[in-house]
Amino acid sequence: MPQHDVVFLPGIIAPAARRYEPLLNHLADVNAVLKDLEVYRGDVPPAGYSVATETDGVLRAADEAGLERFHLYGHSGGGAVALAFAVAHADRVLTLAIDEPASDFTDDGNMEYGWPEFDRVLHMQPAESMPAFLRLQVAPGVPLPPPQGAPPPWMAKRPAGVRAFIEALRAHHIAGDEYRAFGKPVYFTWGSLTHPRWRSMERRLSELLPSFSSEMFEGLHHLNTCHMAEPQRVAVRLTALWQRAG
Repeated sequence: MPQHDVVFLPGIIAPAARRYEPLLNHLADVNAVLKDLEVYRGDVPPAGYSVATETDGVLRAADEAGLERFHLYGHSGGGAVALAFAVAHADRVLTLAIDEPASDFTDDGNMEYGWPEFDRVLHMQPAESMPAFLRLQVAPGVPLPPPQGAPPPWMAKRPAGVRAFIEALRAHHIAGDEYRAFGKPVYFTWGSLTHPRWRSMERRLSELLPSFSSEMFEGLHHLNTCHMAEPQRVAVRLTALWQRAG
């Protein structure tokens, strides 16, 4: 069986190695490039940070790994970066898999996203801000997972990184015709208990992307997502997607 070259992009909270360990344990014949977000490359977000900073970082990581063309998988913030990269560098992408992307960069998406509420919680004190930010990721009434021990050292970078990342998302735009021009296979996943914005995003992208498929995972949400809760099932889906690219 041929080896699949895959770049994995994590969300805005957990590093890629932690985010994708369960999934990688169920994938065979994969050359995995675990690419953390550029917003966390230094102790503070880089000057002039933008979505282009992230897509340039994906290009650099792929080039350093010797990948001319590759499959791309991203969750949340990494899913948004994956969308932006696929549109800007379609010639490098074989397939695109995205789990609840943080944005689809469309005008309609920005209108319904609830950015004022994000502005409110991100200006709270850090101890209050992060739990409030996480509550914006799930459907109303869904409890947050309980804290597990002391915060890891990398968590100290997250409040500033989240603020910079959201500003970058809001400044970036992808037109409908740009999505329509991306003909590679796309697989979109979301959970039934996640925030309703992702159901709307699934419908919107299904009308824009020519080779689009999607799947809802019952009982899951943005903080307990499919590739962590059901990694074997996701591994089967991804392998089938990658095989479609020949």
